[in-house]
Amino acid sequence: MSSKMVVSQPQPVMHVLGSDEWSSRICDCCQDVPECCCAFWCLPCFACRTSKKYGECLCLPLLDIFGFIPPIAMSMRVSMRQRYGIRGNMCRDCLFTFFCYSCSWCQMSREMKSRQIPIVLVNSNYR
Repeated sequence: MSSKMVVSQPQPVMHVLGSDEWSSRICDCCQDVPECCCAFWCLPCFACRTSKKYGECLCLPLLDIFGFIPPIAMSMRVSMRQRYGIRGNMCRDCLFTFFCYSCSWCQMSREMKSRQIPIVLVNSNYR
């Protein structure tokens, strides 16, 4: 009987966009109408769900109601730009989250869908 030696195991496929730009513009709500309707009718629920999908605490966006400039939405945009290699600066992130809060959350949700990169959380214990 002949036996075969497995040299490599199947690996998950990751689709990564090669662009350093957002996959959609800030007001491209027609690209994902159900998501934008959800954001329009129940923005706190939508923001919490998007935050959870990104790998952050579910209730984190609820802290945005306490600030003049929404710190959570802004920090998530900055984090998303850094994770996906998107060009931009904190000034633009601040303007988008202040003047277009719901559109900003919709853009981040569309970006996560278009990048299709699974989030892997690693827990390291240093002793």
